[in-house]
Amino acid sequence: MKTLKEHIAKIFAQAVVCRTRKWSSRPFETQKKVFHKLIRKGKNTVFGKEHNFKNVFTHQDFINSVPVRDYEGLRPYFERVVDGEKNITWPGKPLYFAKTSGTTSGVKYIPITKDSMPTHVRGSRDATLHYINETGKTDFLNKKFIFLQGSPVLEKTNGINTGRLSGIIAHFTPSYLKTNMLPSWETNCIEEWEKKVYEISKETIREDMSIIGGIPPWVQMYFEKLKELSGKKTIREVFPHFNLFVYGGVNYEPYRQSLKKLIGKEVDSIEYYPASEGFFAYQDSQTKEGLLLQLNSGIFYEFIEIEEMTKTKPKRLTVNEVALNVNYVLIVSTTAGLWGYNTGDTISFVSLKPCRILVTGRYKHFISAFGEHVIGSEVEKALKSAIDKTQLTVKEFTVAPMISSKAGISFHEWWIEFESAPNSKATNEFARTLEGKLKELNIYYNDLIVGKVLKPLQIVVVKKGGFKDYMKKKGKLGGQNKLPRLSNDRKIVSEMKKLISKN
Repeated sequence: MKTLKEHIAKIFAQAVVCRTRKWSSRPFETQKKVFHKLIRKGKNTVFGKEHNFKNVFTHQDFINSVPVRDYEGLRPYFERVVDGEKNITWPGKPLYFAKTSGTTSGVKYIPITKDSMPTHVRGSRDATLHYINETGKTDFLNKKFIFLQGSPVLEKTNGINTGRLSGIIAHFTPSYLKTNMLPSWETNCIEEWEKKVYEISKETIREDMSIIGGIPPWVQMYFEKLKELSGKKTIREVFPHFNLFVYGGVNYEPYRQSLKKLIGKEVDSIEYYPASEGFFAYQDSQTKEGLLLQLNSGIFYEFIEIEEMTKTKPKRLTVNEVALNVNYVLIVSTTAGLWGYNTGDTISFVSLKPCRILVTGRYKHFISAFGEHVIGSEVEKALKSAIDKTQLTVKEFTVAPMISSKAGISFHEWWIEFESAPNSKATNEFARTLEGKLKELNIYYNDLIVGKVLKPLQIVVVKKGGFKDYMKKKGKLGGQNKLPRLSNDRKIVSEMKKLISKN
């Protein structure tokens, strides 16, 4: 018999899905409204005055007034916001700073305002409501759930609360869910990741868990600790009613087989596309490909084809100008006071009405040492193909170029940590499958192999726990931290090689 909470959730889900269908079926009109609201709110700020917002009426006006910038380009404005000044890029002061670390910008302080904060919370809520409406499943609402996240302890920056995005979001758990949410506040506040996972495992091991969420590699670590403490063979034995996995931050596919093996069964999943800059998209269907782009959440989106990014004035497209299956760099302007902001993420569209996308990687995370421009989505698809064929279980991986001055000697080097180290025959088969799929996916890579500029890829088998040790050494173990899938240099693998040689 269903509870009152379940009945209310179903009614609410129907209303939210109906509302979503209205705005998502009219992408251009929805984004046009968002654009004009943003300009109207921003025109009296320092940024708006300096960029002539009073004369911005069309997207072309905006392009003429506001160049595309990354965090470094907008840093002078953000520094004034951090210093406590008002009305710099958005009216008033932010409610929070989401503190992130970048590879080029050091520590970044992304403002979250009174207008933008609700969109972060609403995105995850609406994703769950779409799941309820489509599947009719509600019994998980009566059981326990956990989201592995950063510490909710916040510090002050000139009077403004500052912390990791996931830690900030933890302060906005709806009251009707707090009794179901784990871990305890005290455990969630533990900073040291390995200790935190241990304490979370102890605290949850005897609970009736139904939803587990987080970035896949850190959830994997949690599952392994649960198995160790419980003595059980699979997570389904520990949590018989665990049936929904919620994740974001990285592609699930490279971890799917490993997590399925740990869980001991298939479970439903919901994917989010959250970022400190905004909650951009979520999986709105269990049967349709892609994530629903949040066009009605105070974010105006622009899209630049990767090939255009090298130009002084790249062509900036709106939702009514994009095409299917093209890689675009995602540019956003938001109610947090980000204007023409280059997120660094690359996406492609799999549907235009409604707008559904795939996250294909990071613009600066690629290998193009010889002009091949291999991107994240290509290496992940190649890896999935090799996993499916060989049934080997991959825990983590990264790819880097091995460059030689002599043609035909250079190659791509895949550093892979397997669940169990394969023998040479299995490793060679895995490498051949990777190579074949990558050549199929990337014509430039194929041409370099055929032309004997590159030789076939090689695999370095990383010892068990090697990537965890590396992330720990870098101070990036757990939370929202993610290992780059591929690099155009050997910095990561060189550091790993030094770490391995010491052990």
